Parts: sequence; structure tokens; C-alpha cells
Amino acid sequence: MIRSMKNRRTVRSYTEKPISESLLSELLETACRASNTGNMQLYSVIVTRDEEQKKKLAPTHFNQPQVMSAPVILTFCADIHRYDKWCQINGTESGTDNFLFYTNAAIDTTILTQSFCTAAEDEGLGICYLGTTLYNAKEIAEILNCPKGVIPICTISLGYPAETSDKQLRLPLNAIVHDERYQDFSNVRIKEVYKETDEDPTNKKFVRANKRRNLAEVFTQIRYAKKDSEFFSDKFLRLLKEDGFIK
Repeated sequence: MIRSMKNRRTVRSYTEKPISESLLSELLETACRASNTGNMQLYSVIVTRDEEQKKKLAPTHFNQPQVMSAPVILTFCADIHRYDKWCQINGTESGTDNFLFYTNAAIDTTILTQSFCTAAEDEGLGICYLGTTLYNAKEIAEILNCPKGVIPICTISLGYPAETSDKQLRLPLNAIVHDERYQDFSNVRIKEVYKETDEDPTNKKFVRANKRRNLAEVFTQIRYAKKDSEFFSDKFLRLLKEDGFIK
């Protein structure tokens, strides 16, 4: 398992080999053993295989090609709805209409998603997180018939890899781990921990292609521009208000 995790790669190109129902069920059952808040399991997973459904979902994920090419798309949702109904039929108020309950559900959903991905990769499957889910959570929820209280959080494409991609760079451990208390970063240390990232040939090519001075400018001005983040933040906050998680 450790070897598999250290060597993992994001996979965006898949073979036509189908994923058996038995394997998919086993992976989902395994992922559901992951830790969660109070054992409430405030999540649901929607499995998409149907081509027409994929066509509907594709624009919400900015038409990333793996939405159509992957044998399976899985949408992992924070789900308060099921818990609410359970409380209701047992004559008690759920108390879920607040931001803490949403946060618990979102964290549990994310843990579930990554647990599934780890298990799937260990079985030889490839995955790719679609980072567009929160941008268009409302539209995805409508396509997938999600009731109030069920909010898409993570989406992955899943299939057998058609090719081997390069491993993505990661920051060194001393940029992530702090002993006993947080050790703040001097400018010198920031340059040290980002040195490999900034000097990576692929990243430098990316900078030149986007006509920017450095990778930080690509991230802040193009990939994750403030205006875009604010737009999608407002959009997602409206959904949380509609579903009663924030006032």
C-alpha cells in the first residue's frame, strides 16, 4: 500500500476495459470503513456510467475529456438529507441546518473520496479528481437529482490506465511538517522549499506558454485568479444558503 501511494499518478486517459460491478462495490464498501463524524456517514456516492448522463455532466466540468472517456464517473456528495429523514421518522429534530454540520459532512465526504481513490489505485485502477465540482455544484446536483441537503463535493473519473503519466512534484516534507508548533517561513526558506517546483522544466515551460514571469503569477493571474475564486465562492455560498447551512 505504501509503495502504491508513493508511486501514484493522476490518470486522465483510460482503456475501454469495463470496471466490474463486484469490484466497484468492494471498493465502495472498503471506502465506507473510513473514519467519519459520529458514525453518521453524512455522505452519498452517485455512480455515472450512462453516456447521456455523462454528456449532461460534461459542461459542468468544463468539458474535461475524461468525463466522457472514463468508464465510470463518481460524484461524492455531502448528504444531510438521509440523516434528516432518519431523525424525522424517529420523532426528533436533526439540528443539521448550520455550518458546522455542513463542514462535518464535507470533511467526511472528502475522507470517503480519498479512501476510495487509495483503494482503487491499489487495485490497478487510475483516478483523476475533477476540480470543477464546487464551481458548479448546483448544476451537478440538479442533473443528478439531488434533493435539498445533498451537495456535490468531489468528483473523480475512474478506469484502467491507458498510459503512464509522470509523477507530480510535491513539496519537501520540511515544508509541510512542523515539530511541536508552527515554524513560520522566512523569505529564504520559502525559496528553498519551492526551489524544485520553480525550477522544474515542465513548470518553466508552463510559465513561458502563459507569458508570465514565474509560476506564482500563473497560479494567481490565470489558474486561480481572485476574480474567478470570488465568483465561484459567491455561487457556492448561495447554494449553502438555499440548503439552510448558513443564514
